[in-house]
Amino acid sequence: MNSGHQHRVFGRRAQEHILILASGDKVRHMTVRPWMAAVAFCFLGVFSIGYLLATSYLVLRDDLIGATMARQARMQHDYEDRIAALRAQVDRITSRQLLDQQVVEDKVDKLMEQQMALTSRHGKLDNLLDRAESSGLTEKDGALPAPSSPVQSYAPDIKDKRASLTGGGIEAIEKQLASGAPADATPDNSTLAYVPATDTVGDRADRIFSKVTLSLKDVEQDQRSRVEQLTSDAGNAANAIETVLTHFKIPMPETAAKKDDDDAVGGPYVEPESNDDFNNSLVALDGALTRLEEVRSTAESLPFRNPAIGKDVTSPFGNRRDPFLGRLALHSGIDFRFSPGERIRPTAPGRVISAGWTGGYGNMVEIDHGNGISTRYGHMSQVLVKVGDTVDRDDVIGLAGSTGRSTGTHLHYEVRQDGHAVDPVYFMNAGLKLATYIK
Repeated sequence: MNSGHQHRVFGRRAQEHILILASGDKVRHMTVRPWMAAVAFCFLGVFSIGYLLATSYLVLRDDLIGATMARQARMQHDYEDRIAALRAQVDRITSRQLLDQQVVEDKVDKLMEQQMALTSRHGKLDNLLDRAESSGLTEKDGALPAPSSPVQSYAPDIKDKRASLTGGGIEAIEKQLASGAPADATPDNSTLAYVPATDTVGDRADRIFSKVTLSLKDVEQDQRSRVEQLTSDAGNAANAIETVLTHFKIPMPETAAKKDDDDAVGGPYVEPESNDDFNNSLVALDGALTRLEEVRSTAESLPFRNPAIGKDVTSPFGNRRDPFLGRLALHSGIDFRFSPGERIRPTAPGRVISAGWTGGYGNMVEIDHGNGISTRYGHMSQVLVKVGDTVDRDDVIGLAGSTGRSTGTHLHYEVRQDGHAVDPVYFMNAGLKLATYIK
């Protein structure tokens, strides 16, 4: 009985919930099942959540919109600041490039001025070196250093100075300036602050042009020292020649500086074009060479050479026994042994003032060398010049013979100063001293 009761309790069905709806005479009912309750509960939950979210949105909408707008404004400001910083950096880079370009152009201008100055100096030096070479002071080849490749002459174009430089040294400078990293390079494109390059074009230009300037100064210093040496050599040579000429009481030629006087001159005072030491040294060298040329020309016009090199002296200058009278007589010249018909040349250039038979001289030629000095060549077999002819040291004035008061073929050579006979040996010895200064 107990088992039967338990079975009935376990097997009893749960009672269903019925929803009754009455409207007037009509009565309706609806059985509420569990899944309907679950759906209704879920719907109410979703609705509640949606309601809460909508309410929160309506309440917090202004704050969210304001925050979003503020964030967008901050982002916009950040981008604008970045763009402004980049523009400022570009402006600084452009300005620095312009400054670097100006620095390079200024350096090029200075280098061009030095180049043109050295080129002009070298042109002046060429003339002075030609004169120094003709004076026997130096050989022209290698005498003075000419401007090398860094200072080769060029014709710059004013419109584009850098593009017009064609010298080897200038090309090297441009290559070195073009090498290396650009001056406007920055470590990172995202960097807003300007980061200067460690080595700019201006810095490289300073180093390069410093080296070129030092090189040019070395060349200039070498030129100046050589010019000073030439000036000193020219002065010493002129002094040596003047000493010899003074010994013979030959008047010194007036230099260009001495010729200038204060008569009939004038004009406003104007500062000199340049007070450069190098130009002053060139002026000094020009004056020394002018003085040397003048005294050298005077010495070359005088009979300081031997008229019979390698010939025997048969009778010196001075008192001797006359070969015809047998008594003491003055021999006014030197006799040199010659072969018949041998050519006779003068010892210095000059003008023929006597040519032909002249008493005891036989056929004689007398040549005036200026400064009161003349030479005579006697006993010639034939005279080949006439009065008024201008002769040089290489001209043949006659042939050796034995005319006049002569005992055999020889040359009677005389040197006269102011009409008085002097010993030709004095002149020939002086010629040996001047051999290094005159041709």
